[in-house]
Parts: sequence; structure tokens; C-alpha cells
Amino acid sequence: MKQTISRFIYHRLLGWEAKVSVPDFKKCIFCAAPHTTNWDLFIGKLFIHAIGRKSGFLMKREWFFFPLGCLFRRMGGIPVHRDKHMSMVDQLINQVKKNKEFHLAITPEGTRSANPDWKKGFYYIALGADIPIVLVGIDYQQKCITAEKYIYPSGNIEEDMREIKLYFKDFKGKHPERFDIGIR
Repeated sequence: MKQTISRFIYHRLLGWEAKVSVPDFKKCIFCAAPHTTNWDLFIGKLFIHAIGRKSGFLMKREWFFFPLGCLFRRMGGIPVHRDKHMSMVDQLINQVKKNKEFHLAITPEGTRSANPDWKKGFYYIALGADIPIVLVGIDYQQKCITAEKYIYPSGNIEEDMREIKLYFKDFKGKHPERFDIGIR
């Protein structure tokens, strides 16, 4: 039922397309970019449900106030406490290892503003848990979300991050001026 409703809203009402050729992994990190607007969360959740998959997401804890906190948790949201000195990466690696299935969407920019210095936590989670990173491109100009590439982290973060960033270079966020892969 959720998939049918999501497909109707995503495809029919909003007019978006989905291009997906990656396997439906039991465990993976979805690396989604560009992230230039709060609407990315809702478009992304509709996309993931429309294609019949599931995913949680990380969001700064300040958004988890009543009543939004209840909604975000129900949607799969995990609050991030940035001020605490604890390793979210280690906690998530443990969650991956404990569960039969694990799917988490992360926006590597860590902000909706242009940031060439992408966060690398998603990479270290995938590396530590030995799971793939599915690259999910959001393109508002084409009204299409694409998931046609995945990588297993090699441990060579510079090389892998360059490959990941270059994959996203042609996708246009809602506000393209707010997206920067940091590679010229």
C-alpha cells in the first residue's frame, strides 16, 4: 500500500522518474547528492518507497522537537548529536553488524549550502561494516533520481571520494549554486 501511494505521488502527481539498476542489497549506505533543499528528504523518501526499498536517514537533533520529532522518527530518522564526543560511525557500524538488514541514506555535504569538504562518515561506516555505498543522484532539472552505481570502499579514501564526487558532478539540485564537489 505504501509503495502504491508513493509511486502515485512520486510519478503521477509530482512527475518524477526513477532510474535504478543497482541490486537491492540487504545492507548498504545510500550516498545521496546534491542536497540543496529540505525538500530532498521528502522527494527521497517518496523515491525509496516507490521503488520498494527502505532507508533510514541521519538528521541533526535540533529537528527532533515535538511534533516533528515523532514524524521524523516514524520516517526512519536518526538524530545526530553533533556536540557529544561519541563516535556515530562506530555506533552505526555496530548497528549494521547486529541487523540482518540495514539501509541508511546520508547526504555527504552535511549541509544544504555549497560545501566542497564532504563529510566522510558514510564512507567509514561502509568500510568498517564491509557494505556497499549506493550512489543516489537527485536531479531537479530532469526530475529524476538515479541509483545506477555502487562501490565497495577500498580503504583508499582519496581515490574513492574522488570517484564518488565525480559521479555527482552532472546532477542538478533544486538550488545548483549550493552544490560543490570540490574538484575542478
